[in-house]
Amino acid sequence: MLRPVSAILGACALLAAGAAAAQDFPARPVQVVVPYAAGGGTDLSARIMADVFQKHLKGPPMVIRNQPGGGGAIGTSAALHARPDGYTLGMGAQGPLALLPHYGGTDYKLDDVQFIALMGRNLQLVVACAKAPFSDFKAFMAYAKANPKGIQVGNSGAGGANHIAMEAFGRVAEVSFENVPFGGASEAMTACVGGHVHAMVATPAEALPHAKSGAIKPLFIMEEKRIDTFPDTPTAIEGGVKFTWSSWKGVIGPKGMPADVVAKLQEALKATFTDEEFVRRMQDLGEFVDYRDGAAYEELARNDSQTAEAIIRDLGMYQMNK
Repeated sequence: MLRPVSAILGACALLAAGAAAAQDFPARPVQVVVPYAAGGGTDLSARIMADVFQKHLKGPPMVIRNQPGGGGAIGTSAALHARPDGYTLGMGAQGPLALLPHYGGTDYKLDDVQFIALMGRNLQLVVACAKAPFSDFKAFMAYAKANPKGIQVGNSGAGGANHIAMEAFGRVAEVSFENVPFGGASEAMTACVGGHVHAMVATPAEALPHAKSGAIKPLFIMEEKRIDTFPDTPTAIEGGVKFTWSSWKGVIGPKGMPADVVAKLQEALKATFTDEEFVRRMQDLGEFVDYRDGAAYEELARNDSQTAEAIIRDLGMYQMNK
């Protein structure tokens, strides 16, 4: 059946308009939704990104919009339900993407995410608190094996990344802990320095001043290799436990974005995240830059989501908010 000439011409016009829009992208400011309040690590990192991004994708400035709430779920939802034209993106963090959907109550899942580029990771360090009956990894493991659930480990909140990290480590190491949640990392560190818990999961930046003062002692880092900030602190792998974990953040968008717009954003973000100015400013902020392309970013997110789901189910917390 022959189609009317007007219909054919209309389809061609739409294709031409789409191609022109992609070629001219961005014709207006690209908005990036940060799902947390202003002033935090993700927000400050996003603002550095916006500054440096201008060097690598000419056009109107990138705009950062804070939309906190729901542990990051509200802003993440807003980014994933935006018009898929490349003009509304989001900062995609581990908690809202890989953990929260398993607790229920989110209106999105990983399959709704267009992974564009990983910006960096927040490394996880386990430290011995004041008055702890161990001061190195070997003694920590020996105590844990001799005293199941005998080590109180502080974290920044029940069901959060730090809690899940320690539960996952325990399963691989075949030991168990009593996880003690606090109302944030600062509160947990105060308890650790005061000797109210035996150990804590913290970022290197959170731990550094207290480690320098001798108030806490680093036990191990959940990385494949040692890090420059704590060169004398071993990895769990060195101690015989094949386990790594970190929280992360990057740039995401809704599914359905034009492929050439995604490619343009990926190219510009790769240049941004490997830019010397960006890396230096992030290091000054205490952030660990780890650029990965969209495919590697998605692989990381899916692996962490799978690990987290198993633990959340074991804890009896799966879909508890549904």
